[in-house]
Amino acid sequence: MQSNTEFSQLALNPSLLNTLAELGFTKMTPIQAQALPEVLAGKDLLAQAKTGSGKTAAFGLGILNQLDVKLFRVQSLVLCPTRELADQVASELRRFARGIHNIKILTLCGGVAIGPQIGSLEHGAHIIVGTPGRVLDHLNKGRLHLEYIQQFVLDEADRMLEMGFSEALETITGFMPAKCQRLLFSATFPESIAVIAKKQMVDPVSIKVEQSDDKANITQQFVAVTDTGNRQHATQRILLAKQPKSAVVFCNTKRETQEVADYLKHAGFDVKALHGDLDQRERDQALALFALKCVTVLVATDVAARGLDIDALDLVVNYQLPHDSDTYIHRIGRTGRAGEQGSAITLIGTNDDYGFALLQDKIGPQAVVEIAKGTGLGTHVVEAEMSCIRIDGGKKNKLRPGDILGALTADNELSGQHVGKIQIHDIWSYVAVKRSHIKLALAKLNRGKLKGKSFRARIMS
Repeated sequence: MQSNTEFSQLALNPSLLNTLAELGFTKMTPIQAQALPEVLAGKDLLAQAKTGSGKTAAFGLGILNQLDVKLFRVQSLVLCPTRELADQVASELRRFARGIHNIKILTLCGGVAIGPQIGSLEHGAHIIVGTPGRVLDHLNKGRLHLEYIQQFVLDEADRMLEMGFSEALETITGFMPAKCQRLLFSATFPESIAVIAKKQMVDPVSIKVEQSDDKANITQQFVAVTDTGNRQHATQRILLAKQPKSAVVFCNTKRETQEVADYLKHAGFDVKALHGDLDQRERDQALALFALKCVTVLVATDVAARGLDIDALDLVVNYQLPHDSDTYIHRIGRTGRAGEQGSAITLIGTNDDYGFALLQDKIGPQAVVEIAKGTGLGTHVVEAEMSCIRIDGGKKNKLRPGDILGALTADNELSGQHVGKIQIHDIWSYVAVKRSHIKLALAKLNRGKLKGKSFRARIMS
């Protein structure tokens, strides 16, 4: 989608404008039209935009426009969550920079030999594009210097934080001058993004492209049930009919939560329970498996689910009507985020008349429907996209996500596309891997070393 604003209206260097014209770029996308003027003005920026929105040009043209080619020092650093994205960003920057003579753009990513990177750093570069783990390695070894840096970009910041790079990012910023311009691009804005902005940015300009009313993206339905057995069966049929890749079933009691999880597990679902009767290790593991997309269904109480921060949640099922309307709003607000479509289905029993009437006072009149005969029957259970490996080492062993990603992708048998989110806990680490490659990943981790040490790895179920 294009805006009506043309690149020629911006104060860009003639060489950049000529290159854009040669490439056939005349009008900007919405994110470019909103972000580029702020970037060119030197302001810190918080920009919410999805992949494919043209965000690389939104920060890349600003970086190239302010670059001093005669100063052969690192002037801009762009961090990306994966090697594949870093290579893509670097390729785009080189394409835009083809009219600028003697510019050097270098990628520093894990999963590839470090020797050539060391040689390239010795020869110098203007722009570094890399992944947090490998960039931090070079900084700690004194091979990379950031004292001349003018712009620092976090691309797909939410994914970097999901992968557990928050500490690495904070350490990296300690190597650069305080007055460095900071540009953060993210598809979603979880609370962790706000923490970064508060710590590291100065009066950032916030931009949100294609905003939409989250509640408008949520389809709310109310389904009639009779007894406990009927509720369990109804939940199963709803999950089969909707085929969600991620769903949370909310229950009002700990006992009910475990019973529903056991019922769904017996029915073949990839499911975990989350409630207060589980010990901390079990709760952490359940949250990790769901966040890493290694289970598709989480059955939870409201209190236990407070630690849950999932943006792409397809379905919420209220197994019981919550005790108050605010809890209902909070529950269903976990789906339909960031412009995505979501669905919320609430089971209404014969004893729910009063509570349902109070809820309708809050959200307006709602119809209660019967589950259509045959709904969900004959369909297959959706399997989780990923499997999860737990590594018996974590923060106390100074493990970082980059160490794990590098170990998995070092010889190119696995790529970043096969590896999902990574979480580092105090004494354990979790990594999601595509089911088709889980055995290979397990073998690589058990054969290889992290930080020069061997750690036991196992597949979690």
